[in-house]
Parts: sequence; C-alpha cells; structure tokens
Amino acid sequence: MTTSTRAETHDGRTAPTATTTTTATTTPHASAAPIKEANEAWESLLGAYSTLMKRFEAESMWCEVSLHEYDVLYTLSKCPAPQRLGELGRHVLLSQPGLSRLVERLVERGLVAKGPDPADARAALLSLTGEGREVQRRVGRAHARSVTDAMSSRLTPTQMSTLAGLASLLASTKMPAPTEGQPS
Repeated sequence: MTTSTRAETHDGRTAPTATTTTTATTTPHASAAPIKEANEAWESLLGAYSTLMKRFEAESMWCEVSLHEYDVLYTLSKCPAPQRLGELGRHVLLSQPGLSRLVERLVERGLVAKGPDPADARAALLSLTGEGREVQRRVGRAHARSVTDAMSSRLTPTQMSTLAGLASLLASTKMPAPTEGQPS
C-alpha cells in the first residue's frame, strides 16, 4: 500500500512531502511497485540535481574559479588536515585523472598547496593556501545565497529539513554489493 501526503509550497502550489510504501514481503523482486517507486525517486533526484546544477553553472559568481574548482576548494576548506588526492576524490564528482589535472591548475594558480606526505613518499598532501581560502569564502558566500534562493523558492523550511535528512541517509548508507542475479 502506498500513502502520499502533500503540502503547500511558498508559491501556493502543492507538492508531495512524503510517500510511505508497505509491502507484505521483503524479497527484492517480489513486487514491481517498490522497483517503480525507487526508480521514480532516483529519476526525480537526478532531475532536481541536473536542474539546480545548470542554474548554478549559469550564474556570474564563477569568474574567479569554475564550479568544479570551487568544489575542490570547498572540500579542502572542510578538511581539518591536508588530504591525499585519493581522499579528495571520494568527495568530488570528478574522475581521478580529471581531478589530478584540476588540482595541478589550482596549485599553479596558488590556490592549493601541494606538499610531501611524511607517511608515504609517493603521495602528496593537498591543502588550501591563504589565497585559496579567501577565494573559496568569497565565491562560497555568493554560492550560498544562490542555493538559498533556489531552495527556498520551491521548498518550505520543513521540506528542506526533510530533504536534507533523506539525502544524508542515502549518502551515509553503505550500499550492499549486488547479489547474484540482481542488476549492478
């Protein structure tokens, strides 16, 4: 059984706030309903991400750094200690070769410092320079205003809180490896 609730948004539209599904069985392929709902949720999540990212990429705040460069600067700003490239790569949406090239550009521009890793002579540790921290904060303030405008124009504070909780749950959940017979 599926139960949906709706709430009014800031602009008077109604939007779903929660959908609850209960099934009589726990086998993964027992019913098409959970598969359909899971894929609809996934497609909605990707669609929202794509729409928001296109909006953010089109804004004028990216004259000092690109959105991807900002992502690296922001990620490093949240780290309590210098990071290896591999660790940084777990937190940004770039391939390892793409991230390596981007980091090298940021090092050349004086926004990221690259130093030796005392624990492994083959590795390097990355951190923000003073200038990198200033750029991250300056661009970050404009980006935070943009995110606030985009989110609060469509969602109530309660919906934003619910979305943050659901997204955190998905991000923090260790996904099980596919079992034999299941698509990967």
